Order: sequence, then structure tokens, then C-alpha cells
Amino acid sequence: MTTFNYDTFVTRNKGYIAADTQNKVSNARLLFAGCGLGSSTAICAARTGFQHFVLIDGDTVDAHNLNRQFFDFDDIGTPKVEALKKQILRINPEANVEIHVAMLDKDNAAGLVGSVDLIFDTIDFVDLEAVLALHGNAAAQGKPIFTAMNIGFGAGVMYFPPGGGNSLPAILQRDVEAAAAEGNLSYTAVFQRVMGRIGAHLDRQVMEEVAKALTIMEDGTACPASQIAVGSFSVAALAMAMMHDVLAGMEVPAAPQMVIHSFRNHVTKMVNIAS
Repeated sequence: MTTFNYDTFVTRNKGYIAADTQNKVSNARLLFAGCGLGSSTAICAARTGFQHFVLIDGDTVDAHNLNRQFFDFDDIGTPKVEALKKQILRINPEANVEIHVAMLDKDNAAGLVGSVDLIFDTIDFVDLEAVLALHGNAAAQGKPIFTAMNIGFGAGVMYFPPGGGNSLPAILQRDVEAAAAEGNLSYTAVFQRVMGRIGAHLDRQVMEEVAKALTIMEDGTACPASQIAVGSFSVAALAMAMMHDVLAGMEVPAAPQMVIHSFRNHVTKMVNIAS
């Protein structure tokens, strides 16, 4: 019977990941707030050598998730955190995976943030209060947090370093205030303002699909936005490269700059989402 050996598992990382950085990767506790889009990055993290995971998501695997999320047909109907834990343990059976079948909210955010070293947030503004609670607690507790977006044939990732002064609540404050002044403090009202600022930097096809989704969501319908496997894979690659660089002590672009890569146009941009 073959037994798992961590040193053997990460042997081929050598030359790209320094030994001291690999040790940090091995010991870091990583929170995934959302395990849909987060599933691709969690799998990439497991293969990179992360061994300590905290997963929270109250959703279950649906058939329409399989085109881009790291689940199997047999997982349909299973809580996403349970299905993702299974996938991680198939890669590293010695990994420690703590799961929470629940939505992150203002009541559990502080405790979850306090139990980990790094946070990965799949920016879903549908529950704006929860997103602001997660980022607000990360800023207050001095925890690095990464926010990601699946952007068609590409991805966007933003890094909020501890003590950086540009937390997501701070960046969105004017959008929240403007939406509240109009009496429409909703996901669509705030997200439309953010996308309005960065839309000129995105592929035309992406903005067309986002506009369609936002129109449908104005009446409270669940998010129908089109997303594809290339985007999910792109998020995983971009986010994991940035997480590695943070742990390696390298310079990483920080908020309000978002790193956006398009495989449609083969271009990488730094976009300021605050202006």
C-alpha cells in the first residue's frame, strides 16, 4: 500500500518554490469563504502543498456548477464543502480540512478570520453585509485576504495586505453611501458602480454578459451570470501565484489595484477599482 509522504509530494516544486516558502505553505491555515469559484483555487492550493483548510459555504453542488467548479457528477446534491473536502483529501489524505455547511455572515466572520492565516474570498456581493463583515474583520485582525472574480476567458484577483489601509469596505464606502442615498442598498446597485469603473478595462463580451445578469437580478432573481472553466482555472492560477509571492516575501500588487488577465486578448492589466 502506498503511503503519503509530503516531501515526495512537493519534490517537483523545488526550483520554483524555495524550501522556507514551502514550509510556510505547509503550515499556513487557509480560509475559503465560498467554495464554488473557490473550489478551483482550493484544489490548486492543495496541489501546491497547503495542508490546512477551513471551508465555509451553505450551498450544494448543482448540475450547472460542473462546467467550471471542481466537483464530479456524483457530487450533485452534496454540500459543496463536503464535496470539496473529499477532493482535497484525494490529493493529500493527511490534509486537515475543517468544514462549515453555512453561509458566512456578520455573526461567524470574526471567529473564522481569527482561526486562519490567509483568506480567499470569491467576491459574491449578493450578500453585501457578509462580504463587508469578512473584509472588515480581516482588516481589523490584520489578516491578508485575496478577492477573486471569474471574468469570462480570464480572471481578476485583488490582494488586501494587513495594515494596507485599503480594505474592501473602505473602497466601497462611497458606492454604498450613493446606493443608500437612492434608497437601493442592494447587490446590483453597488456592483453596478464598481463594474462601471472597471468596465473599460474588461473584454466587451464580459461586460455584455454582466449587463444581462444585472438586469435579470434587479427583481431579486438569483445570479444567472455566465461563467466558464477557463475563468475558474485562471482564478486559481493567478490567486495561487500571488499567495505564493506573499508567503515568499515578494512584492505583490495590492488594493485598490486589481490584477486582471484576459486570455481573450492575452493581456494583463493593473486596474484601480477605486477610481
